[in-house]
Amino acid sequence: MSVGAFPDTAAGAAMRTFTGPSDWLRADAQHRGDRCALIDEASGRSLSFAELDERVNRAANGLLGELGVRPGERVAVVATDSHRYVEVILACFRTGITVIPLNVRLLPLELERFLLRGEARALFAGPRYVATALELQRRVPTLRHVVSLGDAEVGPVPYESLLARSAPTDPGLAVDPEAVVCLAFTSGTTGMAKAVEQPLRMLTNAAMAGVIAYDVREGDVRYAAPPLFHVSGVSAMLRGLAVAHTSVLLPQFDAVEVLRWLQSDQLTGVALVPTMLSSLLELPGVADHDYPVLRSIQYGAAPITPALLRRAMDVFRCDFVQMFGAGTEAGLQCSLSAADHRRALAGDEHLLSSIGRPALGVELRIVDAELRDVPLGEVGEIATRSDMVMKGYLDMPEETAEALRGGWFRAGDLARMDAEGYVYLAGRSKDMIIRGGENLYPIEIEAVLTEHPDVVEAAVVGKPDAHWGEVVVAFVVRRDPDLTEEALRVHCRQGLAPHKVPAEVQFVEAMPKNASGKVLKRDLRAMC
Repeated sequence: MSVGAFPDTAAGAAMRTFTGPSDWLRADAQHRGDRCALIDEASGRSLSFAELDERVNRAANGLLGELGVRPGERVAVVATDSHRYVEVILACFRTGITVIPLNVRLLPLELERFLLRGEARALFAGPRYVATALELQRRVPTLRHVVSLGDAEVGPVPYESLLARSAPTDPGLAVDPEAVVCLAFTSGTTGMAKAVEQPLRMLTNAAMAGVIAYDVREGDVRYAAPPLFHVSGVSAMLRGLAVAHTSVLLPQFDAVEVLRWLQSDQLTGVALVPTMLSSLLELPGVADHDYPVLRSIQYGAAPITPALLRRAMDVFRCDFVQMFGAGTEAGLQCSLSAADHRRALAGDEHLLSSIGRPALGVELRIVDAELRDVPLGEVGEIATRSDMVMKGYLDMPEETAEALRGGWFRAGDLARMDAEGYVYLAGRSKDMIIRGGENLYPIEIEAVLTEHPDVVEAAVVGKPDAHWGEVVVAFVVRRDPDLTEEALRVHCRQGLAPHKVPAEVQFVEAMPKNASGKVLKRDLRAMC
């Protein structure tokens, strides 16, 4: 039973007392109704918790009523971040309808493929995607409605008109914690995207784990760069509901705009991908401000080099917290706390290379291919078990069983653990370079490359070689156009064994990245 009345059993009683995002929003509306919940930069609109709660009720009733979507069915969203996007997500959580957040960088053919796989009943489209959405409606048989999230009152179903025609009262549905409320397609950085079934239980626990790990407080004003089509963006928004803080929404990450917000002395916290942090640090005047109200910066979603982290800590002079996890499938797995960062600054600098220790509620092991624990200090694969793990992959039972062998989830992240329980990444198993029978881990080489003062960003891949099997190729974004390949090799020889020094360096203007800010190494390998 996914939606509706719960069985009259002990399990049913437990479900009735389950607290999730809808309960948080109801409580916020009741007890802190006039407090600001969302600031939508693009529209210039701010919503209180009471206003947000009412609009979510209207969106939920519009889905169930006028659009005729039933709990357990699916609707999709293709849009940049906005308060309306947030409302659609929360309306799905409130009704047990499954939301499919679509990457805005996908081509129409890819969007079509995902809508077909998800059997979407409705598609909510941002203004720039309405024409594409209407064309997709003609090609996807299940797609009955297109709803425009823009301000226009013409064309497909206008969102604001839908809300105006729908009741403001709570639909009163009880949603099973195991109900799949989000179907998230993996970023596909290593191949064909999978459709990840994310139950309400997973997203609720991920939000709460983040509240604790990142010291999120009532009354904070926070901006999270990960978009709402990614679990990190959704989790950040849900943390705002959990503790009643204000969330700032920008349509997409823009370094200049984020710096403007930071220097307006309103933000108490931000969450960024390392490449975004690097972009901020390259802006003029970034080091000329004191940032007096900024308490913390969370970073994650991709490895960070100690050089970049030290530079950011020098500029922003606030607490830093690292978040690490196979977010789409397993939520938060590790966190390097603010106390850990302070300890590193006090002398234990090796901690800056760590992703921290297991997050609250996470069991973590370092295992071999047979799921046996490897000796302490040796490289193996991260395996975790927690209430933040997905339900499975849609219509892929064999892949689900393999990913969740024995209940332990593995994403292919290689790491080692020290005697204190700190975990150190060695890269991804698919990115590992095997040169002459020796395993080389790109993250180690990338860290040395970015120690060079004229290197903005570096990524390392393996290139097929007739003699060695693979050799190291480095792609580098340089600050000084006069930096040479040989100068970088000389630099690398000071910190790397000879066989790890790049055999080839290619200078690029920018790294190919997906919408979450991760470097697409498959694209780099194609450039070798």
